[in-house]
Amino acid sequence: MKQLLTPIRILFSVALTIGASAALAQIPVTEDTREVLHDAYSGKSYSPYAQRGFPSNVYWGDTHLHTSLSMDAGAFGNRLGLESAYQFARGDEVVSSSGVPAKLSRPLDFLVIADHSDNMGLFPDLFAGKPNILADPTGREWYDRIQAGDGVGVALELIGRFSQGTFPEGLIYAPDGDAYKSVWQGTIAAAEKYNDPGKFTAFIGFEWTSLIKGSNMHRVVMYRDDADKASQIVAYTTTPPLGSPNPRDLWKWMANFEDKTGGDVLAIAHNGNLSNGIMFPLEVQYDGRKLDEEYVTERAKWEPAYEVTQIKGDGETHPFLSPDDEFSDYENWDFGNLDLSQLKTNEMLAGEYAREALKRGLQLEKKLGTNPYKFGQLGSTDSHTSLATAQEDNFFGKHTGYEPSPSRMEHPMMVSPDKSVRIDGWRLVASGLTAVWATENTRAALFDAIERKEIYATTGSRMAVRFFGGWDFTDQDMNSRSPAFNGYRKGVPMGGDLPPRPQKARAPTFMVYALRDPIGANLDRIQIIKGWMDRKGKTHEQVYDVVWAGEREINSKGKLPPVGNTVDVKNANWTNTIGSSELTTVWTDPDFDPRQSAFYYARVIEIPTPRWSTYDAFRFGIDVPEGADTSTQERAYSSPIWYSPES
Repeated sequence: MKQLLTPIRILFSVALTIGASAALAQIPVTEDTREVLHDAYSGKSYSPYAQRGFPSNVYWGDTHLHTSLSMDAGAFGNRLGLESAYQFARGDEVVSSSGVPAKLSRPLDFLVIADHSDNMGLFPDLFAGKPNILADPTGREWYDRIQAGDGVGVALELIGRFSQGTFPEGLIYAPDGDAYKSVWQGTIAAAEKYNDPGKFTAFIGFEWTSLIKGSNMHRVVMYRDDADKASQIVAYTTTPPLGSPNPRDLWKWMANFEDKTGGDVLAIAHNGNLSNGIMFPLEVQYDGRKLDEEYVTERAKWEPAYEVTQIKGDGETHPFLSPDDEFSDYENWDFGNLDLSQLKTNEMLAGEYAREALKRGLQLEKKLGTNPYKFGQLGSTDSHTSLATAQEDNFFGKHTGYEPSPSRMEHPMMVSPDKSVRIDGWRLVASGLTAVWATENTRAALFDAIERKEIYATTGSRMAVRFFGGWDFTDQDMNSRSPAFNGYRKGVPMGGDLPPRPQKARAPTFMVYALRDPIGANLDRIQIIKGWMDRKGKTHEQVYDVVWAGEREINSKGKLPPVGNTVDVKNANWTNTIGSSELTTVWTDPDFDPRQSAFYYARVIEIPTPRWSTYDAFRFGIDVPEGADTSTQERAYSSPIWYSPES
């Protein structure tokens, strides 16, 4: 029987092979699938999700979070360490330092824990009463006060003395000390433990905490690398002789790190509204040194992103700088420097805000050959609670003393030495988040996207925003559920430079698209903000409403009427009965002059929703403090697209 079946099987197999070959011969094979696809279709394959050579995913994260390892956070009462911060960010429920259960509405995709590099590890030893701390008279005093419940007072004194350069020498934890090195290695180890490529990215990082007599020039330093490179050199500080408060020295340290380890790092400048005008100098640095070619080239190289919004105020622009922009008065902090030892004057504001910095960058490029303020825009919390909360209905404050409680809104955040200025807790801002367009959720992919500026900031909402610039976008390019195909094919994404102007092109065209947060509010409008420099070297700006919800029309003053407001203050609620779930358009600059350098960025604004202070009033059964807004309009800021005239 076996001998009979074998040839039958062979014949059957041959017949199948011949039949299959004949069938395949009847199916045409096209080597280039584009040959059979219509020109109106922008995909590279019949499957629109195949062969994408561009970032298709937006990832959400916080690039600036502090844990109990930061000396001020610990003194303020934070008892949550590195692991709790990562667990919370990836979506786990934790209990805050004040005993409140906390959980995000949705996990974050990535996190940069950026504890202060200066005195890293000091507070855990201070809290534990280590012998070296208690041997110092000031250390003993601080320890006793913390044990007696005056941690907030100690924290304010820590900040004040560090800001003014009077920190006790015997309590300085320097990078060459064993305690410091141990904490840094622990920071790296925690990031390695929680980094889960494809699911959750934990970046290694720190905050370089430069304070010039209280004026803030902080930078978050972020690593692309893993432990093998990051552990070779300890974090850089601002305390001489091993550190420096000068950003030029930070950039030298970054260059040395890369040269020695083969690694890759970048710096994110801290929101500038506590810098009292020294974050974005136009002529001289804080120390009187003139800006030169070295300064502009090094800053452009090492600082590709700027923290435009965070818990201590929004930093896009200010009414004094942008008087014609009706949305410029948004959560501004214009009181003074970090410890209010020097109060704010209007003359300082131009050196603090993103839009003005972008304009100054055009001037410096003309003068010195490089634009040092050619940055992408991102948002972060700068929370000192270990909890990355930027959502209005889930806000856990700046530090442990401002975690949810009936009294936190009226509690003073800062008071000037002469008592003339007081910043109450309700002025804290539930902001912000960074959105990154990347190919995958890994350290390398996210870091590279931040470096090329394909990022945008939001004040806490998770709206999806695309922004492309080119010379020949048309309305037809938006007639697709996948407009990014045409965006990348015909132009450049946010963070890019417009290509040279074609001979027949009259003006640049921009394609912008926004989709509301799936659990958030509808959209009010999309605006494009343009800044440019005229032939005399003077800068200008203009806000254009390019697409909006409803049947509103631009009025005789060139303004679009408000969208309305559905906020129910009493019940801390709103409805999506106004606004649009998505907005999109192609816009051509009507005032383009090819001789003038310029930048453009998109600002997407939601309909009004309850501010966090309104949620507090409802949940605790208290009144909204006098002066506090009851509603807010969350927003997104894209990274700019730049235009440079041909030489």
